[in-house]
Amino acid sequence: MDIYVARQPIFDKNRKVFAYELLFRHSMENYMPKVDGDSATSSVLSSSFLNLGLESLSGGRNVFINFTKNLILNLIPLMFPAKDTIVEILETIEPTPDVIEACKTLKKKGYTLALDDYVFDSVHNAFLEVADIVKVDFMGVSLDEIRNKVSGLPSRIRLLAEKIETWEEFRAAIDMGFTLFQGYFFCKPEVVKGREVPATSMALLGIMKEVNNRDLDFEKVTDKISKDVAISYKLLRYINSAFFKRVNEITSIKNALVYLGQDELRRFMSVILMSNLAGSTTPELAIASCIRARFCERLGDYGKKTQAHQELFTFGLFSLIDAILDQPMEKIMENLPLSDTIRDALVNQKGLLSDYLKLVVAFEKGEWKRLDSQARSIGVEAEMLPVLYTESVAWADALRMI
Repeated sequence: MDIYVARQPIFDKNRKVFAYELLFRHSMENYMPKVDGDSATSSVLSSSFLNLGLESLSGGRNVFINFTKNLILNLIPLMFPAKDTIVEILETIEPTPDVIEACKTLKKKGYTLALDDYVFDSVHNAFLEVADIVKVDFMGVSLDEIRNKVSGLPSRIRLLAEKIETWEEFRAAIDMGFTLFQGYFFCKPEVVKGREVPATSMALLGIMKEVNNRDLDFEKVTDKISKDVAISYKLLRYINSAFFKRVNEITSIKNALVYLGQDELRRFMSVILMSNLAGSTTPELAIASCIRARFCERLGDYGKKTQAHQELFTFGLFSLIDAILDQPMEKIMENLPLSDTIRDALVNQKGLLSDYLKLVVAFEKGEWKRLDSQARSIGVEAEMLPVLYTESVAWADALRMI
């Protein structure tokens, strides 16, 4: 049976990743609302911790996972490391004495407990005795109502605002005392503060232009990269990383470039550029861009609509550039040496390339009901999606070190 596991970042107020939440579904025919809770969580655990490997999905960070009443009563979380696992208690679970006692046992073992979609009623208040984190859904609820509800919570509890979709909601949540945030506000530009493309990035764009030439001149590219100590260092770290499983170390820039080949070199330089653009303020955007790039490219390997296959990686990589630079996409596209096809798709969100991105975004957000139609639109077999997504996440996370 195919197991679909997506991850969503949870940030602190400085937009640094605090943890990831793992989102689950069984197959294209079985949407999450119809899956038995125990089976759903058990599949997340078996697939993420045993089959896929937690590290490949979490990047070494903590993970939030929903646990049902039965799994909590049977102390199933104890099967997994307390330092990595944050136990989410579903809003449908009532705080019966046996459930509270099980939660206390988990806390004594070092587990962090989070209340999912906390509903602020007297029945569920008993959970506040054991909860470390309270998640509050911002979707469809007025900010004034949320402000009134959270004001009475114990000060020791960390507040997590979920489904934050705008920068205004993010700032309002901070003002209310929230310290953790989940949602896709970070994927949208905050145009009021916009940043220009730094000079170092413009130099990188020059190297990228050389790398993307059909007749690649390795001597010329070697000369350009050799003159940049930072890129040379990152290149050698990358080529000798565990990702390539090499036995003998490569110490020559030219040998590294030849070993990579043009396609992998193009990917490497694109990642360096994106990391440079993102800087230290939005590192998760750089990782998300790399995931999108790899996922789009791999989907192109299996999709039936492959007219623009060579451009899928670059298209996915630059799909978040407006959020990274906090500028309108139209303005950014005026200064980047990208093809008209990529520019048009990023600005107008139409065409074949855009169809690939819609599928990627649906998977990112765990919008499972959209996946079937989006997969059909590009001719990708649904069974390949979880494999390609997990591979893309692992590939992008491996690039954190460069």
